[in-house]
Amino acid sequence: MEKILLTTAAAVTFALPALACDLEVHDAYARTSTAMSQSGAAFMHIMNNSATECRIIGARSDVAQRVELHTHLEDDNGVMRMVELEGGITVPAQSMHALERGGDHVMFLGLNQSLSHGDDVAVTLVLENGDELAIVIPVDLERTTDHGGGHNHSHGHTHSHN
Repeated sequence: MEKILLTTAAAVTFALPALACDLEVHDAYARTSTAMSQSGAAFMHIMNNSATECRIIGARSDVAQRVELHTHLEDDNGVMRMVELEGGITVPAQSMHALERGGDHVMFLGLNQSLSHGDDVAVTLVLENGDELAIVIPVDLERTTDHGGGHNHSHGHTHSHN
């Protein structure tokens, strides 16, 4: 009898559908630090409209040889360093997570082309549940670090995934 119960429990577990993530991207922009940079970054606000947390575990783009999820951490000497987020980025249920300069961001390493003001960069965010979210991010080389401040600057660049 015990063996039958375990088999039934396993069958029910596999029959449950994966919880879908419903993410929206707002206020996305990409930039480089200089015209000759070999790297760049993308920033955005990610809204999770789902009833469960969603984890972004990777990103892809043809604009660079490698695309990674990064953050800034302070080392023991008080120096800020960029590091890859090995575990990804968690967006809590019914909440927003900001990818901002000086914090979490999408990093483009080994640019295949220059990022010119006004260009668009196609990026695919890879979710832990196997879903992917394709977004188009405008290059904005004029935005300052204090841009945002609670203002809505989405300019219609909202993308949703169901």
